[in-house]
Amino acid sequence: MNVHFIAIGGAAMHNLALALHNKGYKVSGSDDTIFDPSKSRLEAKGLLPEAMGWFPEKITADLDAVVLGMHAKADNPELLKAQELGLKIYSYPEFLFEQSKNKTRVVIGGSHGKTTITSMILHVMNYHNKDVDYMVGAQLDGFDVMVKLTDYNDFIVLEGDEYLSSPIDRRPKFHLYKPNIALLSGIAWDHINVFTTYENYLEQFSIFVDSIVRGGSINYNVEDPELKRIVEASENQIRKIPYSTPEYTVEDGQTLLETPEGPMPIEIFGAHNLNNLAGAKWICQHMGVDEDDFYEAIATFKGASKRLEKIAESSHSVAYKDFAHSPSKVEATTKAVKAQYADKKLIACLELHTYSSLNAEFLKEYKGALDAADIAVVFYSPHAVEIKKLEEVTAEQIADAFQRDDLIIYTNPDEFKDFLFSQDFNNKTLLLMSSGNYGGLDFEDIKKRFN
Repeated sequence: MNVHFIAIGGAAMHNLALALHNKGYKVSGSDDTIFDPSKSRLEAKGLLPEAMGWFPEKITADLDAVVLGMHAKADNPELLKAQELGLKIYSYPEFLFEQSKNKTRVVIGGSHGKTTITSMILHVMNYHNKDVDYMVGAQLDGFDVMVKLTDYNDFIVLEGDEYLSSPIDRRPKFHLYKPNIALLSGIAWDHINVFTTYENYLEQFSIFVDSIVRGGSINYNVEDPELKRIVEASENQIRKIPYSTPEYTVEDGQTLLETPEGPMPIEIFGAHNLNNLAGAKWICQHMGVDEDDFYEAIATFKGASKRLEKIAESSHSVAYKDFAHSPSKVEATTKAVKAQYADKKLIACLELHTYSSLNAEFLKEYKGALDAADIAVVFYSPHAVEIKKLEEVTAEQIADAFQRDDLIIYTNPDEFKDFLFSQDFNNKTLLLMSSGNYGGLDFEDIKKRFN
């Protein structure tokens, strides 16, 4: 097949392009800007566009398919040319479904935890040399690519994002996969720029449950009352299998998971991650991995990239960074780190960086999110608010939202760095939560403070 990617440089798009190239397809693409690691990875396979920009002349009648990325706009000149020629135009999830319609589709959804659960499943499969196709939202140890597509594997494991499919297809991605086996980890209102009410957001998960292939199954986190209500209310003829957080203990900074063979030390920690593990175990069992083999493999799982990643450690202190930004994930991550290192003072720093977190109306969702920290710090950039064309957010609004009198707030990157580097980290835990970089913080400099 001859496939062209409009906006090939995106994290998901370039991985799909690489997967098709590895499958033997002829792949081309365009973008107006491409950053690393996408740039170097495309270049290594000869797929990097010769020049940045949009070139309608690349769109020709001999293309079998055009894949349209979210970075493109509805008036993109290459898209208009493809429409004029009557070519088949796919969104990213549409194309993945097309590639997997004869496979058993395993879709992992939920507002949080889906990358971690998908990563756990793939780690277990890889550990036991079980080859599967997949799409995951993080780079994993032992995996060269984030998307793998073959003509021969029976299973494909897909991370099911609820964000929009493309500029011309406003359906959530996970509505298009039609899973045989599904999992939902929980629901916490997100993407408020698209789903402007909580009720509208909930509706997307109801639609997902109803999209599961008749006779299929869904595993769901029964500890989430909203999710429990949605799954149990569905009239879709599927098996509904609840799961919950397993028993575990923490001893001297080591998490021990209760198993039929007794307590087992594991690399990950936190109630939310143990809940993710319980969901992953069910899915692996659906895919033919028995309980004992699951435990053997999961003991070596260190976590998904950017998810509660240990970046530095000394004999008396430790530092983590995490992708957490939504209120529920911030609260879960902060509690997990404090529980794991209960004898140390926790300094938790959160950057408000996403569209939702910088929305004045949404801020109230963060109430109590940092309560588990001994020292709580929030950083945000007024410039980021301006770029996103949002109303100005004030320090007073943030303080009022978090409902914590001793909350420390910074809007200047240099002042935040000065605060950080002035800290004595002896007998302390540092937790840095952000999908950004605090206005240019060098994490290597942080690591040096823990040597």
